[in-house]
Amino acid sequence: MTTDLSLIRNFSIIAHIDHGKSTLADRLIQYCGAVEQRDLKQQMLDNMDIERERGITIKAQTVRLHYKASDGQTYQLNLMDTPGHVDFAYEVSRSLAACEGSLLIVDASQGVEAQTLANVYQAIENDHDIVLTLNKIDLPAAEPDRVKQQVEEVIGIDASEAQPVSAKTGEGIPEILEKIVQKIKSPVGNLDHPLKAMLVDSWYDPYLGVIILVRVIDGKLTRGSKIKMMSTGATYQVDHVGYFSPKKEMVKDLGPGEVGFLTASIKRVADCKVGDTITEEKRPTADPLPGFKPSIPVVFCGLFPADAADFEELRESLSRLQLNDASFSFEPETSAALGFGFRCGFLGLLHLEIIQERLEREFNLDLVTTAPSVVYHLHMKKGHILEMHNPADFPDVVKIDKIEEPWIKATILVPDDYLGSVLSLCTERRGEQIDMTYVGTRSMLVYRLPLNEIVFDFYDKLKSVSRGYASFDYEIDGYQEGDLVKMAILVNGDPVDALSCVVHRSHAETRGRLLCKRLKDLIPKQLFKIAIQAAIGGKIIARETVSAMRKDVTAKCYGGDVSRKRKLLDKQKEGKKRMRQFGKIDIPQSAFIAALKSGDD
Repeated sequence: MTTDLSLIRNFSIIAHIDHGKSTLADRLIQYCGAVEQRDLKQQMLDNMDIERERGITIKAQTVRLHYKASDGQTYQLNLMDTPGHVDFAYEVSRSLAACEGSLLIVDASQGVEAQTLANVYQAIENDHDIVLTLNKIDLPAAEPDRVKQQVEEVIGIDASEAQPVSAKTGEGIPEILEKIVQKIKSPVGNLDHPLKAMLVDSWYDPYLGVIILVRVIDGKLTRGSKIKMMSTGATYQVDHVGYFSPKKEMVKDLGPGEVGFLTASIKRVADCKVGDTITEEKRPTADPLPGFKPSIPVVFCGLFPADAADFEELRESLSRLQLNDASFSFEPETSAALGFGFRCGFLGLLHLEIIQERLEREFNLDLVTTAPSVVYHLHMKKGHILEMHNPADFPDVVKIDKIEEPWIKATILVPDDYLGSVLSLCTERRGEQIDMTYVGTRSMLVYRLPLNEIVFDFYDKLKSVSRGYASFDYEIDGYQEGDLVKMAILVNGDPVDALSCVVHRSHAETRGRLLCKRLKDLIPKQLFKIAIQAAIGGKIIARETVSAMRKDVTAKCYGGDVSRKRKLLDKQKEGKKRMRQFGKIDIPQSAFIAALKSGDD
């Protein structure tokens, strides 16, 4: 049975990391009685263990609530809880496209942060009605009036009707629900038109196959009907239709404006392109929805099993992970130092960290990761352009005309006290300042920065120079030519491809010295000297030497002629010389991992 459109409200919850999205979602679920009191737990909508432990949302989740408003009507509220971290901004954009309104949460003690801005602008682009909420008003540090003023100054939306709430204590929750019903517009759609539904997300369920999250725009999605994916042209028969409450509830059909899921015995998530339009096979809709631009991986790194025998298991695990995360890609690669593994693409460093942790935790794998790198465009002298993901694939310098690297546009909000150190950090990372404005006691910086300076440890550095107070958000801002070189690390004259990286010429020497110094402490001593060098082409730019272990060969000589001692020492010297010629060094994998954690200590 389809619900009257005027009684449906679709909204997403948007905010900066840690401003209380998931907790507020819990309170709304509790207030609407969607879950029995005994089944209530924290972060109801975060299904993964890793989400609960880190207290972050990784996948956007949806839930349908039934709310009896003050006008006596029962409304159907479709809530989408979105991630706050910049790496998962892609998840947010999809959720916003499926809704008509947004519940914007601002922490009443912290105020507006960088991610708040990014998400609000996305919501405004999607023509959303915005309900402003000031959370955490139970904190002693809460300053609702200052934050209201800040919202008006920074974002430029009216904050006079901002609803103060405390998601922890439940204060202000009924007022929010009333505001959602009154302020957010109901969806538009026509039941008699051919089926037109948007594929918002998809994930894999071992029992049902692929589950597809859909938002119906026009027509009706019925169990047993034949559907067609407009971008691939594939057809399927719908097995189940339902919605989340947050448990799966099966229904016969979904009408216009409703958000729910369908299963159709689809085997692979790759067959369901996010943003695709679903329509009926017999009576297709004339014009598909605009869809989303596909998610583009920005950070690449190699994942290798610590034990070479686990290679097949790693391949299997990556395929299974990709079922639930279509924005993650991988392809096989080999390395002289690390053996067989995979080159994987991620949306950012947190995404990389989470995939790595899930592989280690859910599939019991012991992994070695190479240094993260970004995609460079190499303009060759013959006129074609190469995309390079792996520094080990760097072609001969003579063949390259120019190298372009990706740049980002970053927005940083920071209290005035730490402004100087943040400015010097951005300048150190080759940043170009675009804009700087003041908002009360905080500065808003807009910088262009090269992405390869960000992927290592920029975020950690930013947090440490600002004592955790700075917030950071970025978007990709095209490619630009740079004076880039490949820096190789040589151990005893042999290049170690897992440690090679592409750096800007001006930073090559410092980065090279740092890596050599770090490896000197990590590579165990041998019976002969080991030279660790950083080189650009044939030119050595940094060197450290691991001294040899010494055995006291003269220990058994008590007194006597000095020539006896000399003879023994010369013999030892000869042996070391011969060893150095044939000696092969095994670098322990722990040394790789530690060397790649490139914090400039």
